[in-house]
Amino acid sequence: MKHTVSYKIGDSELILETGRLAKQANGAIFAQFGGSAVLATVCASDQSQEGLDYVPLTVDYNEKYYAAGKIPGGFIKREGRPKDKEILVSRLIDRPMRPLFEKDFGRDIQIIPTCVSSDMINPPDILAVIASSAAVVISDIPFNGPVAAARIAYVNGEYVINPTFKQIDRAEMEIVVAGTKEGITMVEGGAHEVSEEVMLTALEKAHEFIKIICDLQEQLRNACGKEKLPLVPLSVELENKQAIHDEAYPRLSEALYVKGKFERRAACDAVKADIAEKYAEQLEDEVQTKLFNALFDDMEYHILRENILDKGLRVDGRNTEEIRPITCEIGVLPRPHGSAVFTRGETQSLAVVTLGTVFDEQVYDDIEGDRRENFILHYNFPPFSVGEVGRMGTGRREIGHGYLAHRSLSPMIPSREKFPYTVRVVSEILESNGSSSMATVCGGTLSLLHAGVPMKSPVAGIAMGLITDGDRYAILSDILGEEDHLGDMDFKVAGTENGITGFQMDIKIAGVSSEIMKNALAQAKRGRMHILGIMNQTISKPNADISKYAPRIECVKIAVDKIGALIGPGGKNIKALSEQYQVTINTDNDGTVTIYGKDSQSALDAKAAVIGVVEEPEVGRIYQGTVKKIMEFGAFVEILPGKEGLCHISKLSRERVGKVGDVLKEEQRIPVKLLEIDKMNRLNLSYIDALEELEKKAEK
Repeated sequence: MKHTVSYKIGDSELILETGRLAKQANGAIFAQFGGSAVLATVCASDQSQEGLDYVPLTVDYNEKYYAAGKIPGGFIKREGRPKDKEILVSRLIDRPMRPLFEKDFGRDIQIIPTCVSSDMINPPDILAVIASSAAVVISDIPFNGPVAAARIAYVNGEYVINPTFKQIDRAEMEIVVAGTKEGITMVEGGAHEVSEEVMLTALEKAHEFIKIICDLQEQLRNACGKEKLPLVPLSVELENKQAIHDEAYPRLSEALYVKGKFERRAACDAVKADIAEKYAEQLEDEVQTKLFNALFDDMEYHILRENILDKGLRVDGRNTEEIRPITCEIGVLPRPHGSAVFTRGETQSLAVVTLGTVFDEQVYDDIEGDRRENFILHYNFPPFSVGEVGRMGTGRREIGHGYLAHRSLSPMIPSREKFPYTVRVVSEILESNGSSSMATVCGGTLSLLHAGVPMKSPVAGIAMGLITDGDRYAILSDILGEEDHLGDMDFKVAGTENGITGFQMDIKIAGVSSEIMKNALAQAKRGRMHILGIMNQTISKPNADISKYAPRIECVKIAVDKIGALIGPGGKNIKALSEQYQVTINTDNDGTVTIYGKDSQSALDAKAAVIGVVEEPEVGRIYQGTVKKIMEFGAFVEILPGKEGLCHISKLSRERVGKVGDVLKEEQRIPVKLLEIDKMNRLNLSYIDALEELEKKAEK
C-alpha cells in the first residue's frame, strides 16, 4: 500500500513516498523535491553474527546519467565504478547514520540511494540522506533514528536552506549539516573566510530544519513502519572480569602515558600480553578473547577520558590547548615545481605542486553537466605512514580527506584570469598520528607558495576534540589518533587569518550546547593562528617567479577583429608561429590569446610575435628592431614581425657615415624610432633619434 508525506520548502514540496517501488527491500523510499528524485533502499542479510564489535554497514550512492537526460561519455556507454562525487555523498550518508545502528543486530546492512531524476537545479545529495534514513526508519532494521540533513548557504548576508546550484555558486559559505531531533551529528563544508559567528548561526538554522524532517519521517513510520527485528546480544560474559580489570587497570594507567606512539602502543600491548598469558586457558575460547579485548578497549577509554577531565592530562603530556611541535620545510625536492614538508608531532605530509596548462584541467562528467577544474588536490595515505603492511590504492578515506583539504584551499587559489595555470597538489602522508587532512592543508599551502602560486592568503588547519561527562567538558586542540577514537566530538577547521575556509565535524553524543561549540571554535581559531605564525616564518608570500622547470604561460589581449589575421587562412599563421617558437597558442572569442611554452623565452618570444602580427606601427614610438638587410643608402629593420622600415644612412649618426656596414651588421638588435608612415605605407626609421631619446630618459 502506498503512503506519502510531504513538507513545503520554498516553492516546492519535499515528498517521501513508500509502498510503490522496490517493495522487496526491507525498506524503500522514493524522495522527490522539484525535478530531482532519489530512490533509497535498505536491505539486511538473513544471518546474524554474535559479538560483532562494529556495524557492517555499506552505503552505495549512485547517479544515473538518464536522470539528467544524458548518455555516459567515453567508449563504454554504461555507468561504471563510483565517481568521487558518489563516494563523497555515500560518506555524507554513512557518517551520521552509522552510530545509530546497533552492533548487536549483527547483520550486514546495505543502503543504496539512487538518483533517478535530476533537474540540475536542486542538488540530490540532501534528498539521498533523507531518503536513506526514512528507508531504514520504516524498515524492520533496528535504528535509533531518524536522521535528516540540510544544506545551508550564506548568500549576500542571508542564510538559504537547501539552495540551488546557482545559489551555491554565489555563496560565501556552503555547508551540509546532518543530525537527529536531539542534536547535530555531522557537518561538512567550505567557505570564503567567514567568521565563527556565521558558522554557528548556520548550524542553528540547519537544526531547526532537521527537526522538521525527522518529524516527517516519524509520521511515515507511524503510518506504515514494520516491526523491528530482534537484536542478538552476547549472552556470555567475560570470566574473571573483575580480577583482570583490577590487575590491568593500574598498569594500563602507566603504559598509556609512555612517550611516543609506537612506544606507548608497545607498553600497552605488553600489559595485555602478560595478563593474556596468565589467563591463556580461558582465552582459548574465541568469544572470551573478544570480550577480553573489549575490556581492554573499555579500560583505555575510561583512563584517558578521566585523566583529561580530572587532571587536564593528555596522552602525550600536553595541556588541552597545546599544539605539538611543528617544523616546516620548502624546496625539499629538486625538480618538481613546488614542494614542502609539514611535520606536526608524529604527523607528516610531503606536499608537491605541479603547474600545467589548460590542457591539464580535470574534466568532470557529472549528471549536472560537464565542468572543468583548474585546481586539483590528491591525498595519498600509504600503509607505511602508520608502520603497517597493506595494499596500495585509493579508497573512500583518501577521497574524503582529499576533498576536505581541497575545499579548504580552493577559495584561496587565484582565478584563471590572474594565474592561467592548472595547479595540482599531491599530499603524500609519510607519518600519521593525528589529522593528516589538516597537515595536507598546511603542507599544501607551503608548497603552493613555494611554487609561486599567488594565493590570496595562507591557509592552516587544525583538528579538535571534545570530552564530556555531564556538565564537565574539555576541548582538545590538535588531537592524536587515540583522542579522536575516545572523544565525543572531533572537528577540523581550516582557514586564514581572516576566517574559515573548510569545516568538518562528527559528533558522537546528542546535545552539544551552543556554548561548547562557541568555545570550541574560538579555541580552534587560536590554534589556527599559532600554526599560521609558524608557517609564515618559513614562507608567507608566494615566490616571485615560478620554477624554471614549469611551463610558461603568457596572455595577451588583442582586438576581436584581429583574431582572423592572427589565425590566418586555414590556421596558417597561428600554426607557423606555434612551430617557429615551439609553443601552443590558444585564442578565445573575447580576444584573449594564451601562449603555452616549455620555457620562459619561447613563450615571451611568441608573445612578441603575436603582438607584432596584430599591432599597427605607432609613429613616435621606439622599437627594438632587428637589422634584416644592409643597402648602400641605409638598412631595413624589422620592428614588428613581418613589418620592416628603412633607416636611411643619414639617420644612423649626426656625423657623416661612409658605409652603413661601418655602423650596423645584419641580425643586429638596435633601437629605432618610427618617424613617419608615408603615403605608400612605408616606415621611415631613425637610429640616432632613438639613441638620443633613450639617453635623455636615462639621465632623468
